[in-house]
Amino acid sequence: MTAANPTQKASAQSEATGRFVRHATLRQLQLLEAIVRLGSFTRAAEEMFLTQPTVSMQIKKLTDTVGTPLFLHVGRNVEPTDAGREVYSACRTILSTLTDLEIKLADLKGLKSGRFRLGVITTAKYFAPEILGAFCEQFPGIDVSLKVTNRTRIIERMDANDDDLYIFGEPGGAGLDVEATYLAPNPLIVLARNDHPLARETGITMERLAWERFLLREPGSGIRDSVVRRFAERGLRPNVRMELGSNEAIKHAIIAGLGISVLSLHTLTLDGGAGRLVMLDVEGFPIERTWYLVHPKARDLSTIAKAFLAFSVDREPEIRASLDRTYKILRNTPAPERDRGHASEPSGR
Repeated sequence: MTAANPTQKASAQSEATGRFVRHATLRQLQLLEAIVRLGSFTRAAEEMFLTQPTVSMQIKKLTDTVGTPLFLHVGRNVEPTDAGREVYSACRTILSTLTDLEIKLADLKGLKSGRFRLGVITTAKYFAPEILGAFCEQFPGIDVSLKVTNRTRIIERMDANDDDLYIFGEPGGAGLDVEATYLAPNPLIVLARNDHPLARETGITMERLAWERFLLREPGSGIRDSVVRRFAERGLRPNVRMELGSNEAIKHAIIAGLGISVLSLHTLTLDGGAGRLVMLDVEGFPIERTWYLVHPKARDLSTIAKAFLAFSVDREPEIRASLDRTYKILRNTPAPERDRGHASEPSGR
């Protein structure tokens, strides 16, 4: 067998590179990056607002272009092959370069036009859209997008530089080197239905509260972690009856009489619990948490992102005033008359 000379090798490499450049698309690279990061075709499809068949078809086309499998199925998840990891590494470089280019182009345009992407954890959705809406009114030429998801996904998006800024609490626990700017308070309060046995009690102890059936967010939730930590400080643990995936589901479950919960006061700023929820007077509560505007230190903020950060910080008094109004509504929500002889009986373990 005759070995290929250097000219033939260079020609083959050029042909392979040319084939990739001609046939691979930016959308396919974005999908591959999302699949590797999320470990799932389904989750990547949800994040990219595409159907799973569309994602599968695009990855098949990319696989045909590369000429070797890019993923292996491992149980319900997928893992990249060696070739998949190489393409993923190149994707990260390409997408990062395009992001930097987008920032530089936006800076050249100033605040007249451009794109701004904000990622927020679920609980921040109760006030973030108002800030974003007011920002758009002041700068109508800017195209904005808002991604609302749980804390784990937001950290993943930050690691991948998917957005310009992020709103969430406890940035030190993100495991990333980030820059955090104080935005607003985020108090966590104990909520019950207005006819709950503890609704008329004051100075409720943590030991007494531990007997109640708790409704909590899923593992990994920042609120859940704070609640479990507060109980652990007293050598206690909450009596978890049910885990629910959203704040709205928890509020409905409280009203249905399934238990009590700890939620951010922000979750009630729009309706104040509609008169069906009361804030319990529990020692050690509210848990005082804080919202931050966060971005990776290694990423330079665009002119638009810097403007949004300053704009948001200036609205802190409005956010605080909204919380104060909600506090007053909850404190003034009357509890129905009941037999005081049963007021302190626990609802059971």
